[in-house]
Amino acid sequence: MKFDLKKDSVRAVNQALHDLAQPADVSVDHISGDHNLAVGLNRPHKVTLNGHAGYYCAGMNQQAEVTVHGNVGQGVAENMMSGKVHVFGNASQSAGATAHGGLLVIEGDAAARCGISMKGVDIVVKGSVGHMSAFMGQAGALVVCGDAGDALGDSLYEAHIYVKGSVASLGADCVEKSMRAEHLEELTRLLEAAGSDEDPADFKRYGSARELYNFKVDNVGAY
Repeated sequence: MKFDLKKDSVRAVNQALHDLAQPADVSVDHISGDHNLAVGLNRPHKVTLNGHAGYYCAGMNQQAEVTVHGNVGQGVAENMMSGKVHVFGNASQSAGATAHGGLLVIEGDAAARCGISMKGVDIVVKGSVGHMSAFMGQAGALVVCGDAGDALGDSLYEAHIYVKGSVASLGADCVEKSMRAEHLEELTRLLEAAGSDEDPADFKRYGSARELYNFKVDNVGAY
């Protein structure tokens, strides 16, 4: 099934995707910064978006495999629950925000707050990420094959962070941790799932120091 945004509206495309009762292969051509494409899908469709997408592309995704041949705007795969979103370009800020599951792969760079408040999603960025990435990350994993900006993992809970390149600075309560066998296994699995040939041994692991979990009277002035 094919759509063309020179003739079809975003609303019509999204409605058609929701109306499909059986899994289908769908392509959408002539995308030019259009917002809210392929949102809220809840069937194992394979959707190919040809062009640069705007805000909240593939948001709230469940089950579907969405491929974007272009860049994406703010909030790609926001609140994704399952499935896969693969961006063959760069992503603006808040990629994968609040997502509970699934896999988000970004071939290029991701801007600020990649993985903010992630709740179980796995994110692999083959380029670099901006500042405050994985802020308040609760569960899941963020893999960065390039560099990370300032305040990585600020106020982190239990999300895992793996970075191959340099880290400008770590956020509050985020520390470098040892890479144990189970972490190498997880990282290897994620890199393979993203189609990356990076060596897991080249990465460092970061996680929560768990100092912010409980109230401490000595810090009462900071509350």
